Amino acid sequence: MTTRKRGTLQERARATRRSLLEAAACLFAEHGYAGTSVNDISARSGRTSGSVYFHYTSKEGIALAVVEGGFATWSGLATRYVDHAVPPLERLVVLSHEVARALSEDPLTRAGARLWAERDTINVHLPDPFVLWTTAVTRLLAQARITGHLAAHVRPAGTARTLVRAFFGFCTLTDALEGPHAVSGRVTDWWELTLPALQSEARPVGGAARSA
Repeated sequence: MTTRKRGTLQERARATRRSLLEAAACLFAEHGYAGTSVNDISARSGRTSGSVYFHYTSKEGIALAVVEGGFATWSGLATRYVDHAVPPLERLVVLSHEVARALSEDPLTRAGARLWAERDTINVHLPDPFVLWTTAVTRLLAQARITGHLAAHVRPAGTARTLVRAFFGFCTLTDALEGPHAVSGRVTDWWELTLPALQSEARPVGGAARSA
C-alpha cells in the first residue's frame, strides 16, 4: 500500500470516528445513555452499526470516547487564562463564563457532563472532570493570595473544591429548570453573590462579572 493511499484511508477513518462521536454526543446530550442505542447513533451519523462497533467496540466505548473528547478541550481552555496582567479573580470569573458557555452550547461538552452524571448506569470507568478544574481554581486563588486580592480567611484548596462543586451544580440545576440558553446569563448572578466572599476588600462585582 502506498503512503498516499494509507494516508487517505487514515483520513477517512478519522472522519468516520468524528461523525460517530458527534452523532453520539448529540443523542447522549438529548436522551442520556439509556435512551440512546447503537442503532440510533448509526442512523444519526449515516454510518452503519458495524462502523460503530469497528471504531468503538461497544456503546460503553463510544460513551467513554464522548466523555474524554468533551473533557479534553477543558485543559486547553484553562491554559488560555494565564495572563498575569489580569487579576486572578477576574480571570477566574471570565474562565467560568467560558465553561458555562461550553456546558450550554457545545454538544460534546453537554454529553460528557450528562454521561458523567449517569456514570453508575454505564459499565465503564469514566474520568473525573473536576480534578482538572479544582487544580485550575486552586492555582488562581493562590495567585490572588499572592497579589493581595484574596480575603485572609479564604484557603485556596478547600475553597476551590467548594467553588467547583457549587458552580457545576448551579449550572446543572439552571439547565434543568430554565434550559441551556439561560446558563451563561445566570453565571453573573452566581458571581455577584460569591465574589465578595473571596475578595480582600469590598469592590463592585458587576464590572468583572458582567464584562465576562
